[in-house]
Amino acid sequence: MSRARLAPLWQTPRPKLALGSCRQPVPIRHFVQKSTNEESIRQRTRVGVVTWKTTAVFLLTGVGLVLYFRAEKERVRKAREEAAAQQAKSIGKPKIGGPFELIDAKTEERVTDKDFHGKFLLVYFGFTHCPDICPEELDKMAEVVDMIDQDSSLPKENLVPIFITCDPRRDTPAVVRQYCEDFHPRLVGLTGSQESIRQTAKAYRVYISSPPDVKEGEDYLVDHSIFFYLMDPQGGFVDCYAKDAVAADVARSVKAYMLEYLHQ
Repeated sequence: MSRARLAPLWQTPRPKLALGSCRQPVPIRHFVQKSTNEESIRQRTRVGVVTWKTTAVFLLTGVGLVLYFRAEKERVRKAREEAAAQQAKSIGKPKIGGPFELIDAKTEERVTDKDFHGKFLLVYFGFTHCPDICPEELDKMAEVVDMIDQDSSLPKENLVPIFITCDPRRDTPAVVRQYCEDFHPRLVGLTGSQESIRQTAKAYRVYISSPPDVKEGEDYLVDHSIFFYLMDPQGGFVDCYAKDAVAADVARSVKAYMLEYLHQ
């Protein structure tokens, strides 16, 4: 049996390839030409025209806004401080006083609390048939008023003394008028109906008690609170002074309050 004879590898015929089939395609590069036009560049980068006028306007506007916000901040701060001070003053003070409508014993005309606005008031509740306490307190009130009137550092007649009766049943305008004249020429006497006196006393937190069933002409006493009430020119309560307070101390206290109010 004959063996087939193999040809050497270098003599083995190679397959024919298409010409250029092993070559890589040459990439095509696209070149973009950049614009070198200076005017075009300036137009693209231009963001606005800045002049000395626009700069000045900008600066002035900025300064104005800063000053405005500073002023507004200061205004708010002062308003808060004033509100806090007012609140601090009112802490601990009882709510005393309020609107009233009574009869002026001298003119016999109706008066209200608004008729006394702009003046300090020294108010006392009593009755003309009081045997001792009311006369003593009204004498003391007259001393206080004279001390205040004679003080050159205070406006003249800026303190109004007021007597309000607790016994309108007997204290008619004529009776109250004559009674007040015995104590001080500037003492204002006020009376009114039972209801108007009751409401006024309630507003001032004044205790009043009189016999309910009293016959005409029968004598009786009225139990009531014994205080001077100092009210400011807006009708607000300032302070009160009890029976044991002496005239000089009351006048000194009233003067201090008046000066404090005038220097606000």
